[in-house]
Amino acid sequence: MFESTDIVCIGESLTELSTNESLAYAETLNKYFGGDTMTTAVSASRLGAKVGYITVIGNDYLKDFLMEACTSEGLETSQIRLSDGANGLYIVARCKNNKKEFVYYRKKTAATSLCEANIAPDYIKNTKIVYATGITQSLSLSANEAVKTAFRIAKDNGVKVAYDINYATRIWDISEAKEAFEEVLPYIDIFFANFDHDLKPLFGWTSPDLAIKTLMDKGVSNVIIRDSEGNISLGYNGEIITKKQLEVDEIADTTGSGDAFNGAFLYGIVNGYTPFEAMRLGMIINYYQVQSLGAIKSLPNHETVLNHYNNLE
Repeated sequence: MFESTDIVCIGESLTELSTNESLAYAETLNKYFGGDTMTTAVSASRLGAKVGYITVIGNDYLKDFLMEACTSEGLETSQIRLSDGANGLYIVARCKNNKKEFVYYRKKTAATSLCEANIAPDYIKNTKIVYATGITQSLSLSANEAVKTAFRIAKDNGVKVAYDINYATRIWDISEAKEAFEEVLPYIDIFFANFDHDLKPLFGWTSPDLAIKTLMDKGVSNVIIRDSEGNISLGYNGEIITKKQLEVDEIADTTGSGDAFNGAFLYGIVNGYTPFEAMRLGMIINYYQVQSLGAIKSLPNHETVLNHYNNLE
């Protein structure tokens, strides 16, 4: 029998190499770990949720680093499989002119072998929320099938399904991303997206409100949409509320900010917060995360976020 969890995330664990210099001239790279669902998993875990992670890690020289990263962050790792092959990584430069440079190495990595066989039905049945993203689906055809299988099992057993479309042009084209989304839409209870980067290019929707109303009409219970102006809109129970992200004096790095928000929101839902209260938790975790470097390294802990939350009331 599998031990119960609050949230199960499905995706890839990546090594992050980062610098404050242009990649052309940087002499030193700082090493950490990242990945979109990994950031969400750690965000929820640092707040106190019990989070399981499903992925495949390659048996290369980064294996121990990635496995220890998962265990040190308190993730439940029984469903992490090892395989031959390399692990993916990305390099990010946050340049002085506010330009960000990205390089990804994630083709044919161990995580692309994620498949239906990695989805244990009883593991899915013994959680409260299952979470994956369009990035997870894009890893491979077999990874896409794994996500659909997990979502179907969750839906059949009263487990909530959460999903971030997380569209990236460098990964796949519009038709592929839309098809993958349409395949999982019937299962989704909680939907996250960025209006400018995801929804506008994919569907041509003219406003977050239109997107929210469209998705709620299709049966999605909670729709959370961020935009490039720092607005966050939430649709729930027929109501739409829009809030401005909390202001910070200086933004150091926004890498993974949406993923961090998602983890805090899901933590709130499994702990009895209303969706509007969970949205506030996400805004607070973003407030702290964007002030330091590193998608995961900069995530605040439970005490910091909850103290801030209580002071806002």
